[in-house]
Amino acid sequence: MGGLEVELRQDAPIPLAARLACAPGELLALVGPSGSGKTTILRAIAGLYRPRRGRVAVDGALWLDTEAAIDLPTRRRRVGLVFQSYALFPHLSALENLTAAMGHRPRAERAARARELLRLVHLDGLEDRRPAQLSGGQQQRVAVARALAREPAVLLLDEPFSAVDRATRQRLYLEIAELRRLLAMPVVLVTHDLEEAMLLADRLTVLHHGQTLQTGTPQEVTTRPASPQVARLVDIGNLFEGRIAGHDQNRGLALLDWRGLSLEVRGPPPAPIGTRVPWVIPDGFVILHRRDRPSRGEQENPVPGRIEQMLVLGQSARLTLRPDHAPELPLRFSVPLHVARRNGIEPGVAATVSLLAEGIHVMAPDGPVGAAASSLPAPAASTAAA
Repeated sequence: MGGLEVELRQDAPIPLAARLACAPGELLALVGPSGSGKTTILRAIAGLYRPRRGRVAVDGALWLDTEAAIDLPTRRRRVGLVFQSYALFPHLSALENLTAAMGHRPRAERAARARELLRLVHLDGLEDRRPAQLSGGQQQRVAVARALAREPAVLLLDEPFSAVDRATRQRLYLEIAELRRLLAMPVVLVTHDLEEAMLLADRLTVLHHGQTLQTGTPQEVTTRPASPQVARLVDIGNLFEGRIAGHDQNRGLALLDWRGLSLEVRGPPPAPIGTRVPWVIPDGFVILHRRDRPSRGEQENPVPGRIEQMLVLGQSARLTLRPDHAPELPLRFSVPLHVARRNGIEPGVAATVSLLAEGIHVMAPDGPVGAAASSLPAPAASTAAA
């Protein structure tokens, strides 16, 4: 296939068992907790780190193949790399920072191309300013333009937004999304911020201790995790254990026993009847019942309980409900603040939610469901109200 293909394996000093691919024009985000190997993988693609065993190919050309003793130096790999610190030359202007990366072009063409790239990242008019005279967001744009000045086959972004404030970061997200439409190369983004990855990426690769756990669209990974470990790493709070209790073939439903409460799940049973399985219900599929009139899905997996906690975050309320049948297993979900207030929601009140059958995702067993693991910062909560 075209684009980027990577396979890296080693036991030490940094464990790696990673495999990923990124098509031309696609943005792939590598996500995982600190120490999961994200930056090491990026460095291996760029030729700044050599794994014990591995293969890196771009558009069919081998950059690394340890079995064939191929290991191109960084200068021969057509890679554009944007560092967390930007790594601009402080004594050079924005224009000069770009022309310094254009050794592959005739000298007479460099300035014109540099000006063209600075216009592309909305920095026209600032060509003569040095990094110290630019804001953090402007420095980041220069760093992106300099990476593109190398005419790379692959663009690598290593935590490129972490050094700027939130408002600047939001503007840069929009600009990167706009810029991506003009790029026909694979783009790999390393980030610790799940919300950032979901905003920008076509696909996510979840990593832990250097191992690829799952790759999929943001929607797939955050609603259909491959394992309890992935669910914990992407901070799906509602992770439980149940037992496959049956199958309603006529309605296309599996039946899941959750501590004596029967839940309906879309699709056939994912395991034999009687099997204990982990399952999740993401925030957006937990629907609060309204008190003034019947709500959507009120007959769909109703779970009565009592509100234990209500945390107001802007115009959203994050709620914790202790189910009557299993108060030791709290359900966490979010509703718009006006919905919580309209329904008189506060700590201590009785409430009922529905767990939408389409949102319940059952996984293969993967050890204790409650096992500890570091998680990523969660995306901002949004829905979950009838």
